[in-house]
This record gives sequence, C-alpha cells and structure tokens, in this order.
Amino acid sequence: MQPSKLCRFIRITHWLKHTACFFIICNFFQELEKIGLGDAVDLHVHEVPVEYQTVQRLIPDLWVKYNPELIVHVGVSGMATMVTLEKCGHNNGYHGLDVRQFCPDTECCVDGGPECLHSVIDIDTVCKKATEAGMDVHFTVSSDAGRYLCDFTYYTSLYESQGKSVFIHVPPLGKPYTASQLGRALQTILNIILDMLEQSEDHITCHQKH
Repeated sequence: MQPSKLCRFIRITHWLKHTACFFIICNFFQELEKIGLGDAVDLHVHEVPVEYQTVQRLIPDLWVKYNPELIVHVGVSGMATMVTLEKCGHNNGYHGLDVRQFCPDTECCVDGGPECLHSVIDIDTVCKKATEAGMDVHFTVSSDAGRYLCDFTYYTSLYESQGKSVFIHVPPLGKPYTASQLGRALQTILNIILDMLEQSEDHITCHQKH
C-alpha cells in the first residue's frame, strides 16, 4: 500500500513525568485530538513526510529534541482488519519505493544492526488489556510490520531508543472502523501504555526506597 505524502507526529506530556511521541500517518488524528488523553495530557501534532531519508534523519532528531520515555508510531495498513500492535521491527528487506521513488541502496535501516529489535513494552499485555476494555474494535498482535515505511520507521525508532518504542497498525477508514472508533481505540491503547509506564516507574521508585 502506498503511504500518504504526509504523516503526523504527536507529542504528549503525562503528569509532567512522562513524555511520549506519536508518529501517525492517517487522517483520524483529529479524532484523537478531540477526545484527548485526559486532562493531565497535552497533545501536539506535527506533519512529517513519509520518506526513508526523512525517517532516518527525523527519528534521531526527535529523541534529541524531546528526550521522551517512549515513542509510539501509528500507520495504516491496507491488509489490516483489526487494530494491530507490532512487537518488533526488522532491519533488512526494504526494496519498496517511498513517495519520492527512493529506497535505501543497502535495503536496510541500520548497517550492521541486528536483524530484529523488540519493544520493551509488553505488547501482549497491552493487547490483552485493550481487548478487555470491551470496545467495538478488535485488537491483535503481530511480529511482522511489513518491510516498508512502517517497519522501517519502527526499527529505526527501536534502534535509537533502545527498544522504547511501539508501533500500531490500523485498517483504512471505513474498513471496517470509523474515525471515531479508531480514535477511541488509540486513546485506550495509549492510556494503557501510559499507565504501564507509571506503574513501572512507581515500582522502580519503591525498590530504590528500600
């Protein structure tokens, strides 16, 4: 599936303790902005071109600029029928052209990098909790983000962040979900992840006190 020419980058601040960033290449980000992530979260949206070279430059820059605890990426997949949480990103096999008709000569994200990198977030737990929320959206887990811009972005982010990234694939609008449904699904997932981060931080703080 060819990507749109622009994607969305969203930064949030959670209780002044957590900073998470969201890279969104779909047009339902307005719905997420509208419903928000709670009164304690500030949501900011930026447009980003969907291009290999831009991703290679942008992802490291975002980590330097914001120093977030986590970055979450969201992309549209024409093959997806459910909201899909990706467990890992892959380094090799990128021969599909981007919107500028370009792909890396080496067909990889990072020369000499590991073939596969996993998120430090427990993706299975996130999926389980999202499913238990009883929404009118179905969730699943995947270990193959597709060897295109989404997978490329995810691996690059995982490499730069030492695993502190997550990627979510969603179906195209109307196939079968509305923008409202997808916006609420993302809101649920992101709040679950933020809660997990806070619980992890509280657990570390508790151990430090003892």
